[in-house]
Amino acid sequence: MASRADNIASNMSLANFSKATELRQRIWFTLGALIVFRFLSFVPLPGVNPLVLESLYDTTRGGILDLFNTFSGGSLERMSLIALGVMPYITASIVVQMAAALHPTLAAMKKEGASGRQKINQYTRYGTVFLTAIQGWFLATGLESFGAASGMQAVVDPGVMFRVGAVISLVGGTMFLLWLGEQITARGIGNGVSLIIMAGIVAQFPSFAANMFEGGRTGSISAFIIVGFIVMVVALILFICFVERAQRRLLIQYPKRATQRGMMQADRSHLPLKLNTAGVIPPIFASSLLLLPLTISQFAGNSVDTNSATGGFIVTLNQYLQHGQPIYMTLYAIGIIFFAFFYTAVVFNPEEHAENLKKNGGFIPGIRPGKRTADYLDYVLTRITVVGAIYLTLVCVIPEYMIAQTGIPLFLGGTSLLIVVNVTVDTITQVQSHLLAHQYGDLIKKAKLKGRKR
Repeated sequence: MASRADNIASNMSLANFSKATELRQRIWFTLGALIVFRFLSFVPLPGVNPLVLESLYDTTRGGILDLFNTFSGGSLERMSLIALGVMPYITASIVVQMAAALHPTLAAMKKEGASGRQKINQYTRYGTVFLTAIQGWFLATGLESFGAASGMQAVVDPGVMFRVGAVISLVGGTMFLLWLGEQITARGIGNGVSLIIMAGIVAQFPSFAANMFEGGRTGSISAFIIVGFIVMVVALILFICFVERAQRRLLIQYPKRATQRGMMQADRSHLPLKLNTAGVIPPIFASSLLLLPLTISQFAGNSVDTNSATGGFIVTLNQYLQHGQPIYMTLYAIGIIFFAFFYTAVVFNPEEHAENLKKNGGFIPGIRPGKRTADYLDYVLTRITVVGAIYLTLVCVIPEYMIAQTGIPLFLGGTSLLIVVNVTVDTITQVQSHLLAHQYGDLIKKAKLKGRKR
């Protein structure tokens, strides 16, 4: 059966793709939703002068907000309606998932199935609104004094009305993006929120490539650094693809069963454990947690006196938490490692898998069913996660440190590249699954027609 599926998958062609009407509709819907996302990134907040804001933002490049701006597809730089992107939703998801792992009520709610997940998603949306409102208020407050030292005003008419209007606009923009991501997941291809983040990153590529090659032409960036950067990106893509497909396959054996010929035959299967079970979630979660306080402090620092104790603390905090600084890299690495283990524990429950194997009569050779199997799965998964966490940390931290040292504008760092490659591979896998299901559907229809003719 497996070989038959492999043969069908290998014979996929453009002709088969053209016949898959539902798949084409899903792809067109996904592309249309991403186009809407890109259009929204160019709609500025009410009361903001886009031209003045662009010139002021150029003076703050190279900081932590560049990563936020990359994830939002340049929306923060233009201060659009979706300037905060989906990062408040990701932060709220972290808080709710950690609470579900620690709080008995939420843990029981999570086990209720679809209704429990719906309630938890609703709590996540409430948290998203709350976090977006807080970040939006500090963002609006910082914009009012942004550029005061240089004699330029980013906000046309500062005041309470501007702040309230900005908060409402930002909350509406983030919630619309969240709804758009859910529509992509339900009616399109791939995970909607991940695709929105990837689209924002990819949208920055033309300007990044132009700036890098312009720097090579003017001599500000040496040709050796440009070639080395391109080689590093290609090597990272190949390395990420290799590791993301790496698995530890545990042999699962089932009791002997009688066949049609009266022979006893034992069935064997494999339980695949990915080397990186958590996927791109750890670096996204770690970035989100670092961006939440730093966004507030970055814009709040524009509205306080730098000579005061509070202002001096905020300035010092922003200096130590810039890209390439040891404190930022350390916190980022710790966050990636923590969320690699945490999210792996969320998505893979050894006790639940051991219980399912026991119910179906399956067992791991040499391991007793039940608790011993759960302990063994936990032991193997922990060892795999250690390697996966080290892989994620190296891929995300080292390239961004090199970029910070060489002065190349932040774009295709390890985090961005990891997200783009992972989401692309996942989307292609889903497309292949839809094509495979469509071909199996055609085979079933042909078999039924032949049966009727007979």
